[in-house]
Amino acid sequence: MSPGQTCGEALVRLLEDYGVDTVFGVPGVHTLALYRGLAGSGIRHVLPRHEQGAGFMADGYARLSGRPGVCFVITGPGVTNAATPLGQAYSDSVPVLLISSVNATRTLGKGWGELHEIRDQRGVTTPLTALSATALSPGDVPDLLARAFAVFASARPRPVHIEIPTDVLAAPATGEWNPRRPPPRPAPATDRIAESAALLAAAERPLILVGGGALEAGSAVAAIAETLSAPVVTSFAAKGLVPDSHPLSLGSTLWLEATKACLAEADVVLALGTELAATDSLAKSLAIPGRLIRVDIDPAKLVDRHPAEIAILADAAASAEAIAGGLPSRSSPGWRGTAKERVAEARRANLDAARPLQLAHLKVLRTLRAALPDEAVVTADMTQLAYTGNCFFPVEQPRGWIYPAGYGTLGFALPVAIGAKLAAPGRPAVALVGDAGFLYTVQELATAVELGLPIVVLLWNNEALGQIRDDMLAKGIPEVGVIQRNPDFLMLAQAFGCHAARPQTLEALGPELAAALGRDGPTVIEVRHDLVGLR
Repeated sequence: MSPGQTCGEALVRLLEDYGVDTVFGVPGVHTLALYRGLAGSGIRHVLPRHEQGAGFMADGYARLSGRPGVCFVITGPGVTNAATPLGQAYSDSVPVLLISSVNATRTLGKGWGELHEIRDQRGVTTPLTALSATALSPGDVPDLLARAFAVFASARPRPVHIEIPTDVLAAPATGEWNPRRPPPRPAPATDRIAESAALLAAAERPLILVGGGALEAGSAVAAIAETLSAPVVTSFAAKGLVPDSHPLSLGSTLWLEATKACLAEADVVLALGTELAATDSLAKSLAIPGRLIRVDIDPAKLVDRHPAEIAILADAAASAEAIAGGLPSRSSPGWRGTAKERVAEARRANLDAARPLQLAHLKVLRTLRAALPDEAVVTADMTQLAYTGNCFFPVEQPRGWIYPAGYGTLGFALPVAIGAKLAAPGRPAVALVGDAGFLYTVQELATAVELGLPIVVLLWNNEALGQIRDDMLAKGIPEVGVIQRNPDFLMLAQAFGCHAARPQTLEALGPELAAALGRDGPTVIEVRHDLVGLR
């Protein structure tokens, strides 16, 4: 820390020392002290057009980089605008650090009508974060940042909010301002690993369930699967952790009947870094009749609706590697000799059960898949095209399919794609959006154009809140509030400075995608539902 620095300036330098290279934020009168620090730092500042965009960009940056995504927002509306991305990051265990101002110390809780005032600002963020805290003096900031980075590195990596009163941000920084090394994640207990390896080795019909907490465990999971001839099922967050082309992969199809049948047949189930959440299975209670081994960094998950026979509180990747190392290098009885055939049969059954709407979506998704390299990243919004893609879009690498599974936020895909592209500029990025959800965050096209990011926005336009409309019709409810008047999306995209296209045939979509992937800036490609003969 340089002599004479304010708290805001010292905070920026400390973030830099923690390895932060990008901050997403919208400056305001309450955060000028932070921006004074940014001006002389090596941290890149990205300006979204709404604080919700800032939060989602930080989310996308974190998901692709594996490092915390950082936001700067103002008191009051900045925090409430960023609350939705915090909820999504909390649900999906994404490390997002939200640093905000708050009103001057002497006014806190008084309700004096100060600018941007919320009587209890932390009351907004506490349910959406692992930690929400106020720095009441400059000396609190290093302590709180150390706690934040400990959450990100050592525990379930949920978001953290630190608010700093405006007078504290402008005050002189005193004391030690050095990064602190976080503790390591807990290592698996050797006796639990040995028990797990023995139980799996003796199983006749083992199966592996993998979640987003195991994103670094891909090679170890594949090794376990191949040793045991065990089918692998992933959550949406873990899609691609084991390549979908692997003959033992059932992908993220836990809500499809043929995959559920495989789970029901399994006599031992290894669950790694997964909540076993209802949003992955679309079931209020997932039936797991086999003996359950659970590995999770969150102790609450080990005793929740699916208590385990063997519970391991530890890092999923380290545990998977240890289990893989403890297995005998042989296959054993049961379905192991025919596991690949069983997986292929389940895949066929899942596809055979696809509904007409899903089959229409598949025409578009297969065209997209053919246009993309394996390392591409697809960020998906809450749209029917993405619901089909959750199960049937093949992904070959981890972090290649980003979907807001738990919180289910509309407007997610575009700003997350921007954050993802900034984190991994070498990976092509596609945002898969619906016409209704696209308009939630369409203003972030301005940021993509400003940065010259070659992002492709594939817009599925069914001129409706399609899923809700279909649910209403299925329940005999008149269509209320689900048919909207859309803008001309091509003109809108061009107004932002994007390239834009509306292919008139399905055959024309592939060349449009190829052209878009080769451009310097963003492209919006509108695919209308009638292109594949749908309402």
